Amino acid sequence: MQAVTFDRVKLGGFWKNRFDINKAVTIPTVYDRFSDTGRFDAFKFEWKEGQPKKPHIFWDSDVAKWIEAVAYTVTLCPDKELEAVVDGVVDLIEKNQGDDGYFNIYYTVCEPENRFTNRMQHELYCAGHLTEAAVAYYKATGKDKFLRLMQKYMDYIEKVFIIEDSASFNTPGHEEIELALVKLYDCTGEKKYLDMSRHFVDTRGTSKKDEDSPYYISHAYDQTHMPVREMKDATGHSVRAVYLYCAMADLALRLGDNSLLDACKRLFRSIADRQMYITGGIGSTAYGERFTEDYDLPNDVAYSETCASIGLALFARRMSLLDSDSVYADIAETAIYNCALAGVSLSGREFFYVNPLEINLERHRKNREYYQRRDNLLTQRVEVFDCSCCPPNIARFIASIGDFLYTYDENTVYVHHYFESEAEFDGIKILQKTEYPNEGEVALSFSGMGGRRLALRIPGWCREFKVNGKSFDGKTVKGYAFVETGDSGKIDVSFKMECRLVAANPEVEADIGRVALCRGPLVYCAERVDNPVPLNNLLVSPELNASVSFDEKMNAYTVEADGFEDGSFDALYRDYKPDFKPRRIKFIPYFAFANRGESDMLVWIRVK
Repeated sequence: MQAVTFDRVKLGGFWKNRFDINKAVTIPTVYDRFSDTGRFDAFKFEWKEGQPKKPHIFWDSDVAKWIEAVAYTVTLCPDKELEAVVDGVVDLIEKNQGDDGYFNIYYTVCEPENRFTNRMQHELYCAGHLTEAAVAYYKATGKDKFLRLMQKYMDYIEKVFIIEDSASFNTPGHEEIELALVKLYDCTGEKKYLDMSRHFVDTRGTSKKDEDSPYYISHAYDQTHMPVREMKDATGHSVRAVYLYCAMADLALRLGDNSLLDACKRLFRSIADRQMYITGGIGSTAYGERFTEDYDLPNDVAYSETCASIGLALFARRMSLLDSDSVYADIAETAIYNCALAGVSLSGREFFYVNPLEINLERHRKNREYYQRRDNLLTQRVEVFDCSCCPPNIARFIASIGDFLYTYDENTVYVHHYFESEAEFDGIKILQKTEYPNEGEVALSFSGMGGRRLALRIPGWCREFKVNGKSFDGKTVKGYAFVETGDSGKIDVSFKMECRLVAANPEVEADIGRVALCRGPLVYCAERVDNPVPLNNLLVSPELNASVSFDEKMNAYTVEADGFEDGSFDALYRDYKPDFKPRRIKFIPYFAFANRGESDMLVWIRVK
């Protein structure tokens, strides 16, 4: 199976709008805040003890993700000013890289004597993000300096960690280098980089050095508790986990390793079936930013980090290359349109690190320490965090969103997602005309198919669909409808898009007696700015009687549905008696919450 990369896709509609905001607002905003906080100046290696803005262990990676976002953006929209900024950073990397190839701001400037001694301090994580950025920038511009510098660094890492085995640990405490090495292999064709990735993946959970290294919470926190092929349950820090699973999937594809593939399938199901929020968020506690146990999905203290949701979508996209099952694109779609997209404001200027499914402002104010998440109180997005991995991550994600659309082999082109777009690859041209995710109609025009079929994903939320105006009577396998095409032609597919109520498994105690309103791939929430009563006093009617209205600022439909307001009382308890007043309840897409000032918010609402 071959991937169709974002550079082969020209976006329109919903995602063109988000791409334009990302380029015009998000990328410059992240640059400005990273400049203010000293992240870019840190590459000069001039900081001295006692000065402000001491470099942090992950600043290399923050800037690297920003560079990667720029690379993807200039691939589609050339911008010499952005390139000049990147070139300046690359020049500083060249100037300050060690003769042996080592490059890390913190450990060169602050603790040069402690290089590769602390497994939890992100050296290899930073090296991985810098390498991803170097590969992306080379592909975007043809400039190879950055790429050569990172190859030199990776060669040094190979020497220290594999040839000499002289570092104090064997695998990184925060996964990332593993998947970056696969990208470096794909770019250069040098097999040693693929072998390095396999080494780090295969060594995880088997190393005495790692076992004896300091750890946080437990060895499961950074997925060091067992060899990867034995893993059955997603556990530990959720971003670390999905980055590891991405690398495992990459290796399974390139090596034909069925034991890795089987492990990936088990881990994916562990997340999707028992540990994922309805929004595609993962990681249910701030304590370790991690998975906890099956069905433990609290709403008001949900961690649900933006980076974790992005990582889940990236893992799902890789699985679509290995197993033509629509569940992977379904989960990717859920994460993309809900949790990941909620990580950035509608303006593109502010960000959420965590994405709760309930906000009660009074409780937050009275229990500030309980709800504190780094420097974000969960009620309003901000432009930068102390730990600011999420802003550049969502920037690079949106800039390369076209990666998700298609895969193909010699027999079939798989349509995994529906974006207004034009794509050209392997002699094939496909045009999608659609208002998705707001509408369910998609018109596909294609040429150059050469006898290949189209496999159209039938979204997991869809209960009724038509092809060319008729009920589909062809072959459907693992959620894909297979349509014979000839060399060129047109196909109209229509997914019935209605408002629906979704219930959680009763094992999810936080959601018992509650439902979530969804329409198409979008999860909805109620905000008090639209419903000026305590949100927990509201009950939605199962009949819904829903009406929709397009909101230009949200670029999506809002929904009004029939419901009730429960009577309030002053006593702590009282004898139960029905006391419901009919009222309409307004819902907005979850990705658009907290864009109109502070407000109570609720995804899971009581149902009558």
